[in-house]
Amino acid sequence: MNLPTTLAALLLAISLTTAQAETLTFTPDQVGDIFCISTLADDMSQIEAGLLTPELVEAITIAETRNAQFESQHPGDKPPLGDGLPWRSYPDTADSCTVGAVTLSDDATAASVEINYSFKAEPSANYTDTLQLKQTTGTDRFYQLDDIEQLDGQTFTTALSAAFSDQD
Repeated sequence: MNLPTTLAALLLAISLTTAQAETLTFTPDQVGDIFCISTLADDMSQIEAGLLTPELVEAITIAETRNAQFESQHPGDKPPLGDGLPWRSYPDTADSCTVGAVTLSDDATAASVEINYSFKAEPSANYTDTLQLKQTTGTDRFYQLDDIEQLDGQTFTTALSAAFSDQD
């Protein structure tokens, strides 16, 4: 991880730690920034700590449970999630991750945030995934990650399901 990424991750961690007593609210572009910092650091714990919709948490929990079952039933074999959760279209960590266009729904209860990945050594490998966010309900409204549109019409949730398709 390079110095700017390390510094940004550190500042994010400090801000999240010092703001625990306060209600945290994130705009769509801030969720995108946190996502980029997390993916470049190869540590999605900041995203998983409250920035996921309950539905996405459930989908991840089911996938991780199925992965653990596979591991216990097939010791020594690579499990379906052996490369980790499919947070992006490709498992290779990009050199750069930037937030692109942010689009709000008409009623602002949903948003799409482009996440641009780039590779210095191979610019033809650059690509864009799109975060799909939903706004929470209640007094303190903020955006949470609900799914990720990936390349070839796949999404994060369909990739989770597809990982276990030959197990069904």
